[in-house]
Amino acid sequence: MSVSLSATSRSQPSATFDVDNVPRPVVLLNATVASQNWEYARHSHRRAQLFYTLRGILNCEIEQGVWIVPPQCAVWIPGNLPHVARGTEETECYCLFIEPGTAANLPQSCCTIAVSPLLRELMQKATQFPELYAEEGREGRLIATLIDEISAAPAEGLNLPMPKDARLKRLTTLLLANPSDKIRLREWATRIGMSERNMSRLLMQEIGMSFGRWRRQLHVILSLQRLSQGESVQTVALDLGYENASGFVTMFRKAVGKPPARYLAEHE
Repeated sequence: MSVSLSATSRSQPSATFDVDNVPRPVVLLNATVASQNWEYARHSHRRAQLFYTLRGILNCEIEQGVWIVPPQCAVWIPGNLPHVARGTEETECYCLFIEPGTAANLPQSCCTIAVSPLLRELMQKATQFPELYAEEGREGRLIATLIDEISAAPAEGLNLPMPKDARLKRLTTLLLANPSDKIRLREWATRIGMSERNMSRLLMQEIGMSFGRWRRQLHVILSLQRLSQGESVQTVALDLGYENASGFVTMFRKAVGKPPARYLAEHE
């Protein structure tokens, strides 16, 4: 696949090139998208891809769900997986395209991963290499270490699974449009023409989580988008329908394992 970028910091920069046919196991870019509400339409490439955001918020959408990539996190996209990438503001990111079979322990499915300081520095250094970097020698050894760090990076639970059933799709669309809505589960089921029991059963079957857990996950994702841009916990909590910041922080800790302030501090 040919990739177009508005800016790169490659030693041999070009506006468009075919990442799948570069004769190296890893292709690295430092890209900036300078527009608001940008989108790369649904596409795929043979190589796996790692998006790491330095600035801005990146969303990656596949058929099975949505992955959020807040600053200092990365999303892994397996090769040949159709996906859409979009953002709501100017975004700067590192993009890595990795040849299949490069390492045995790389993720097999789409996921968000935490980026350690070492992994971040390795990516920053590697994006300065020429497209045809020396595979034998210092550059090749650094690339090998970079792949090892990606393989060992812990996964973050920042995905929002999406159902395939048309009625459940309507449910998720309604919630995405109004995430602060507090109506009862029975009323949601009535809105989409299902019984509460059947809706709950089908949600578990299609996305592997309950309605309440899915809504909490939605709130975590939406809150991270806003908190990482500097909005206060109080403002975000009230906008998402919580009576106070304390209730929101309790939900966030239950979903993520730590309060939002600590989570954001660890991802600075």
